[in-house]
Amino acid sequence: MNQRVVQSGMVVYISYSILDQSGNVIEQHDLPVGYVQGGNSGLLPSIETAVAGKRAGDRVEIILPPGDAFGERDHDLSFTDDIDNVPPQFRHVGAQVQMSNEAGDTKTFYVTSIEEGMLTVDGNHPLAGQNAVCVVNILDIREATPDELASGMAADSAPTQLH
Repeated sequence: MNQRVVQSGMVVYISYSILDQSGNVIEQHDLPVGYVQGGNSGLLPSIETAVAGKRAGDRVEIILPPGDAFGERDHDLSFTDDIDNVPPQFRHVGAQVQMSNEAGDTKTFYVTSIEEGMLTVDGNHPLAGQNAVCVVNILDIREATPDELASGMAADSAPTQLH
């Protein structure tokens, strides 16, 4: 069994779930995600800190405040309009609407409510302004190659051995 611990310069394979404050799963990754601990992988620093010193098979639960996860709510990303101004295919809660700004940047908005003939779309992440819970399962740990150390990313997407 792999007795290595998560430390800087190691490739770590994890699976994870992100839950809202009520315990509802918002995002889940069951397939292994590999990264280099302490590298420039893009993984949230609070997650790297929480798994440091842990072993394959460990499970870590991390509370992520808005500033470390999905940010604060931006009320400028929420719009309400008369439902008659909205194409029929978007007239249901949960519909995804792609909108572009003047610079050509595209963002996904979600229909969040329909009340009294008015439809609201919101471009905020569902967890914006809230604490999120990230549950990380450490699947495997190994030495990083020089290329992996340079990139911060694991060369392969799956661990060599699951424990």
